[in-house]
Amino acid sequence: MGYRIDRFDPARTALLVIDMQHDFVAPGAPLESPAGRAMLPTLNGVIGFCRDRGIPVIFTAHVHRADGSDMGLYGELYPPIEQRAALIDGEPGAELYAEVDRRPDELLIRKHRYSAFHATDLEMVLHGHGVRDVVVAGVTTEDCVHATARDAMFRNFKNAVLSDCSATYDHPDLGHGAMSAEQVHAATLVVLAQSTADVMTSEEFAHRVEASPSG
Repeated sequence: MGYRIDRFDPARTALLVIDMQHDFVAPGAPLESPAGRAMLPTLNGVIGFCRDRGIPVIFTAHVHRADGSDMGLYGELYPPIEQRAALIDGEPGAELYAEVDRRPDELLIRKHRYSAFHATDLEMVLHGHGVRDVVVAGVTTEDCVHATARDAMFRNFKNAVLSDCSATYDHPDLGHGAMSAEQVHAATLVVLAQSTADVMTSEEFAHRVEASPSG
């Protein structure tokens, strides 16, 4: 079960940085992931590594319109969204966290669902760059990272999920038991590795880029 990406050709690879926004990673944010903030220095290191090797870095931001017309069921799932307290397009909280190392010329795709592929032009952009393999990181592991990785696989992109550059938050007991952020993260990586992605650390990813003939 599962597959392995032994080498990453920089000319055929892209890094997808998922939803590193204030409303997810800032202290006290409505949908705060402290673990997402803690792993940011490692993620920034990967961003710089990819940039230095000519690997496109593409950022995403999960946003909704203030009038609620694109929220669908998200208002029922997440009270801060329903109350217009989080992820509202144009509000400061929906912007990338200030410490995320994004350059102005690097693409930011605004999306309205978990997957960065749903109702966006991400797939066209990747094909335009000649990308074959995508590397996924960001928040949250079980939702937007997982959905993006799975949609990438559906579209025949092999993908890697960086275990030390993805994170989530504690899940409360909604009738089936509570799980800590660490437990949710670990369980999601197990599922991804079995069915969807090559799960690896940022160090392993760097080694596999360096092992590529064009790396």
